[in-house]
Amino acid sequence: MAEQDPVAATRTALTSLAAAVLRVREEYGDTLGVRRLTSDVDRLNADLDELGAPSPGARPPVAPEERIPIPDEPYDESMWHDAQSEAQHAQ
Repeated sequence: MAEQDPVAATRTALTSLAAAVLRVREEYGDTLGVRRLTSDVDRLNADLDELGAPSPGARPPVAPEERIPIPDEPYDESMWHDAQSEAQHAQ
């Protein structure tokens, strides 16, 4: 069986969720909570419709303030002066 694409899998799940919410409506009636659940399912379907075509490998750029510079120089050896190796802790 071919692997289902993520959007199709989500649509299938939302169809099942919508059917379950209808059963809840039959049990609880037209309450505020049921209307909110129905609205949530509708919103999820609308959001899925707005996704558009995926851009494979595309990722949003990292903001400059979120970048962490990694220096090319070796670390200062004194930084490890009091450190114990993991091998010593395992014994």
